[in-house]
Amino acid sequence: MIWSQIVWWGVPTLALWLAGALAGKRWTKLALALSLAGWICLGIFTTLLWRELGRPPIRTLGETRLLYAFVLAGLGIWTAWRSGYAWLLAASNLLASVFLAILMARPGMQAGPLMPALQSAWFVPHVAAYITAYAILGVGTLMALRQLLFPRGGPSADTRLLPAIDAVVRLGFAFLVLGMLTGAVWAKEAWGHYWSWDPKETWAFVTACAYLVYLHARVRHARSLAVLWLLPAAFVLLLVAWLGVSFIPAAQQSVHVYS
Repeated sequence: MIWSQIVWWGVPTLALWLAGALAGKRWTKLALALSLAGWICLGIFTTLLWRELGRPPIRTLGETRLLYAFVLAGLGIWTAWRSGYAWLLAASNLLASVFLAILMARPGMQAGPLMPALQSAWFVPHVAAYITAYAILGVGTLMALRQLLFPRGGPSADTRLLPAIDAVVRLGFAFLVLGMLTGAVWAKEAWGHYWSWDPKETWAFVTACAYLVYLHARVRHARSLAVLWLLPAAFVLLLVAWLGVSFIPAAQQSVHVYS
């Protein structure tokens, strides 16, 4: 099985991403090239895994971590290339590396066909929208932390990142809503109801509300950096909704618990 070869693909990917992060501001083009090489390496593994499984690798928690690392690293490369923010490339590489390292330690992969409820045209768009949202909002959180912890010219002087952060969060929120809508339609098709308020759905709703609060707060406090602290808090809620709900006893009967 291709998963047994994860070390042969994962270790080079980690090495390239970490090298890209270390290259940093001094050798920006080299950092981008190394990061892109790592992204391509992981992309090849993902493609081979997809082919072997006969389905997109998005069924289990481990498979979604694989997709998240791939999408997050790709977004970091693209954003750094367009903006010139070498620090963002380094930060996204490191965060993607954490998820890839966890994946290598706890794979959580599962061979075989999808269960009948997952054999829906809505399954792939639903998961893809959420993982894309998580990756985009992860980038937004990294940008917010950079603005909060390392402002240039003092906390009140450097507000250049604020429009970019807002744009990233709005895009991520749009994908978050798209994930909720496709999930609702899929639930109606598979189980006869759009929404049941099970633990996963409840935490997804809370997460969406947290980002909505941020967007509204930014409108009311356009130049306030303190509002940015809402983004790390919202990202923690996002991680609970994605990774933590499966460990809640009340969620064990949920259709959203990863097998």
